[in-house]
Amino acid sequence: MTNKRLIPCLYLESGRAVTGFGQRNLFGDGDVEALAGFYSDNGADELLVFDFSSGDEEHEKAIARIREICAVSEIPVMAAGNINRMEDVKKLIYAGCAKVALNFSKQSNIELLEEMSKRFGQEKMYVCISSPEEFTENKELIENYAGGILALDAVQNEVEKVSSMQVILHTEENHKETLMELMKQKAVGGLSGAFVSASDTDLTAFKELCRKNGIPVNISESAISWSEFKLNSDGLIPIVVQDYKTDEVLMLAYMNEEAFQTTLDSGKMTYWSRSRQELWTKGLTSGHVQYVKSLTLDCDNDTILAKVAQVGAACHTGNKTCFFKPLMKKEYDDTNPLRVFQEVYDVILDRKEHPKEGSYTNYLFDKGIDKILKKVGEECTEIVIAAKNPDKDEMKYEISDFLYHVMVLMAERGVTWEEITRELARR
Repeated sequence: MTNKRLIPCLYLESGRAVTGFGQRNLFGDGDVEALAGFYSDNGADELLVFDFSSGDEEHEKAIARIREICAVSEIPVMAAGNINRMEDVKKLIYAGCAKVALNFSKQSNIELLEEMSKRFGQEKMYVCISSPEEFTENKELIENYAGGILALDAVQNEVEKVSSMQVILHTEENHKETLMELMKQKAVGGLSGAFVSASDTDLTAFKELCRKNGIPVNISESAISWSEFKLNSDGLIPIVVQDYKTDEVLMLAYMNEEAFQTTLDSGKMTYWSRSRQELWTKGLTSGHVQYVKSLTLDCDNDTILAKVAQVGAACHTGNKTCFFKPLMKKEYDDTNPLRVFQEVYDVILDRKEHPKEGSYTNYLFDKGIDKILKKVGEECTEIVIAAKNPDKDEMKYEISDFLYHVMVLMAERGVTWEEITRELARR
């Protein structure tokens, strides 16, 4: 059975988050990027963004904001609202949206579905309906070309009578008991709206409640039971904690069974303090929370590797990592690809911000974008020529030159390696 999803909704008005349809009051402080990160870390399965813009200029600004939301969100983003033509769909997909919802109260959107589905994939196209007729009158089209249904009203029963498609229900309902009954319905594939979007809703706790009521949801469960872990003499297991993006080792701590289960249930790293003899959730007082991304057991079942999203500093001293005291170091070449790319890129950025006389990089920046583009084109051609020769070393040199000039271009246009790797991962 497919897991049912909890999908918070951001209502985007003039680049800020507002409280709902037709509203202009800010939701919290209105920071859509911070909210996207919050939902990503706090148990949401996807994120819905409604664009309330009017006019082409404001719409372009909204798409730019949605691109920024996609860049920080670690859960799939669905865009809806103010989609009028094929170009809007294309821009939203290219902005990083996993799905786009077409408003089926508009005939122009109905006419878009088949072509957009064939071009971008059925799984990326949702339809947004607010009445049973919008589904029943277009049933065959929707079933053939849409990946799902976003309903702005309680139409799931009417849909279920004629189709096996599930509905993501956007609702203003706030009562847990009523929402639980909705989640139990076969036609409801998930919830969005007021309760799911509220900043004080504990989505992880609500998922646990769903699970206890027999509703399949995405929750964190260990593939190996605690009884199979090899514990130390104190009944604890050590945890090596690593930044999930950079692989930097942040700290070492210990868990007992309660800490382990609390970590799974809450999504936040929780340990057993050997000095205080009590549980402690990292960041509970400092705000330096560690959101769990993955837990992996070693070959001997006696150590856990945790990959986390670290808020602030991991160390009580204020350092990012607890491992900051050098003991010894031999010189070596670090050939970690992304680290090398990032270090070269950082040097290029430094040259841009702090020009150095005689620097070739500064020469390129001084000449401007046309010169940089010319060099990128030339180096690309050199790769093609080198690839025709039997000696792969020549190709290696030309690719290195090309990548350097591409990084100069990236720095000139403000594109980062993180943005590039996110886009590659998304594909």
